[in-house]
Amino acid sequence: MKLDAFGRRLRAFRKLKQMTQADLARAIGVSLATIGGIERGTRQPSAHLVEAIASALAVDPDELCGRDRATKVR
Repeated sequence: MKLDAFGRRLRAFRKLKQMTQADLARAIGVSLATIGGIERGTRQPSAHLVEAIASALAVDPDELCGRDRATKVR
C-alpha cells in the first residue's frame, strides 16, 4: 500500500465522519503525532492499527486501504 495514498484516504474518511485527528487518536489509543504521520505518509500503520482505524471510522479495512474487494485474492 502506498503510504501517501493511504494517508489521503484516511483523511477523507476521517473528515466525512466529522472527526479531528485528536478525536481519532483518542478513539484508538494512539498519539496525535501517529495519526498526523500516517495522514502525511511519513508513518506506516501496522495491520492492527489499520483495523483499529477502520473500526473507529466504521469503514471496511479494504476500502480504507483502497483495495477492491472483488479482485482480492482469497
